[in-house]
Amino acid sequence: MKHRFITLAFLAVTGATACFGQLTESTVCHDDGTVTFYYQNDSAKEVLVDVQFAGRKPMTRDASGLWTATLGPAAPDMYPYCFVVDGVGIMDPLCDQYFPNEGFKNSLLEIPAKGGSLIHDIKNVPHGSVQYIHYYSKSLGATNQAVVYLPPSYMTDFQKKYPVFYLISGTTDTEEVYYKVGRVNYILDNLLAEKKAKEMIVVLPYGNPVKLLPKMPENPMAMGDVFSNDLINDLMPYIEKNYRTINNRDHRAIGGFSRGGNQALANGLRNLDKFSYLCSYSSFTSTDIPGVYDNADDTNKKLHLFWLGIGTDDFLYGTSRDYLEFLDKKGIHTVKEFTNDKYGHTWMNAKYFLGKTLPLLFNKKASEEAMKNGQPAPAAKGDEQPFTPGVMARLFPKPIISPEYTPQGTIFRLKAPDAHEVYLETEMTPPMAMTCDGDGIWSVTLADFMFETFEYCFNVDGTRMADPNNMYLSPSKGFKRSVAESPSSPFSFASMKDIQHGTVSYDLNQGAGWYFSPMSTGGGFVMPNMVRLVPGKDDTMESWFTVGGAAAIADKLIADGKLGSVIITTGDLNFGGMPMPPGMEIPELRADDFKTWGQRRRALFRLLTHLKPPKMPDMPFMPQ
Repeated sequence: MKHRFITLAFLAVTGATACFGQLTESTVCHDDGTVTFYYQNDSAKEVLVDVQFAGRKPMTRDASGLWTATLGPAAPDMYPYCFVVDGVGIMDPLCDQYFPNEGFKNSLLEIPAKGGSLIHDIKNVPHGSVQYIHYYSKSLGATNQAVVYLPPSYMTDFQKKYPVFYLISGTTDTEEVYYKVGRVNYILDNLLAEKKAKEMIVVLPYGNPVKLLPKMPENPMAMGDVFSNDLINDLMPYIEKNYRTINNRDHRAIGGFSRGGNQALANGLRNLDKFSYLCSYSSFTSTDIPGVYDNADDTNKKLHLFWLGIGTDDFLYGTSRDYLEFLDKKGIHTVKEFTNDKYGHTWMNAKYFLGKTLPLLFNKKASEEAMKNGQPAPAAKGDEQPFTPGVMARLFPKPIISPEYTPQGTIFRLKAPDAHEVYLETEMTPPMAMTCDGDGIWSVTLADFMFETFEYCFNVDGTRMADPNNMYLSPSKGFKRSVAESPSSPFSFASMKDIQHGTVSYDLNQGAGWYFSPMSTGGGFVMPNMVRLVPGKDDTMESWFTVGGAAAIADKLIADGKLGSVIITTGDLNFGGMPMPPGMEIPELRADDFKTWGQRRRALFRLLTHLKPPKMPDMPFMPQ
């Protein structure tokens, strides 16, 4: 049964500021393209600002402890940045926008262009919706996750079916990055409004699903290529069952950035019966794929588009250029794009490449024209940096496990060799002193609250920071803490078996999140209960879902037969601006009535398990 969802328009995001002492703005963009960064910390001895267009630069301090630096000029775009305080990188405590990642924690700086001329600008055009999904993956043996973009017409034309573009983020990125950093939804919204692209569904998978397992296997390699198996055997069938899709190779595309580009090419070339549009952004893939490279005529006939882009200043350029030359020698047709002004292996390039390829997808005439005009790979100069295991190890060092869930308790770790004092701060406990080993790694074990979900942070010599090794970050306003949730918790997605899941959508225009429970398979319409969850003063519309576990709790209760169909919202109780019928009683929970997220989650559990079947108020007679 196909899902039908309420339309949730995604409109303008504004860079909000919050008070931090007397400081209310952390970045100021000037007309000449320079940017002034501000950071308040009267105990720090040294502060640097690390921003992608300038690298690490020192900041200067005044008598009040206000650190400043003016850098640039830089071209209008979005740039990751952080502050490095006495050797430890931290997110900007005043910036709401952030870079979702398994490891590093960066904030996002947006330098606007005059007249809203950037392809990712949020413009006054029809907007699609973005939905967060969970599904059981037999390949993974656990619950997996993805983000889905639906074009504006999806919610108005219920007979129409759509092609699908599977778009994969890079190494250590989460499934959110092509949405929150790559802004694929806004780029496509703008192109559709200008009639420069075809309508399509875009699916953003998580490229490292083994990390979602309750316990990391001792030998992950023994599991094989879990991502590819999940993509082909689990995620694609889920999408084609639950969304209105056109299910043939002419209407499927696959692409990705960095590691995601490798995953996209590997899966696309191995499954030319399923995909006819392939895109690689700053990447390459294996030169040993049977039946593809040595059968150029057949491969060329099957590919409507084979598009590869890379920056000449990218550390992957040498290996990528070699791959492009290999394709040329094999007689396989491609479209190639090179940049030299977007700082190499960056999401500025990823967005630029999206803007080049989205107009070609599912447009046979445009893609064939692009392929016909494809140029050969540039000759090697001999000074290209090779991509070696050593380069990989330098760029992506072995991560520190934090938090680690053991039978003895939850272990938190942080590498800060130059720190003098480090504390763990949680919602439930006083600050706990951490101890340092000979490698500069601080640690502490929390023996209590084994199955509690809570926010926490580290305090390093008086400076608070999120856990750089924990991919789960609280999306609160201003300073963002990490989130600890035991994978053994009964309401953790990691502990759930093969059950149905609802979807969560966020409406940035209304500032609301919406959960829709799984569709009933019993036949007939079932009136859902409705619940309103009011965010706390420092929460966002996402907090009740990402930290409060509203979707996971509802999914589990429904699977256990303890809850019927339900809609949960963190916004006003209306659909598309239409108010709810007068007299309809809607239960409500206010986050600020509770001290911790554990208390909020238990209150939500009690509310959901005691819901009575909804009673619609009498409606006035409507004449024919």
